[in-house]
Amino acid sequence: MRRSLGWAGIVFLLLMSCARSGTQQTKQLTERQRDSVLATEPLPGAKVVGNALKASDAAAARAAKMDSLP
Repeated sequence: MRRSLGWAGIVFLLLMSCARSGTQQTKQLTERQRDSVLATEPLPGAKVVGNALKASDAAAARAAKMDSLP
């Protein structure tokens, strides 16, 4: 009984050491996502980043509208 409990403990420890840790599974943000987060922060120049994102969106919308013309 004591020997099987020891083996069970060793197997448990081995399985736990092979488990994936949560710190390695972080999601990476895209550049746009990072910029949009930065635009909401109270940092110098953050509003400029937000304005640049809005201008980029407007230009992309204009380009999409021009592409859809017959």
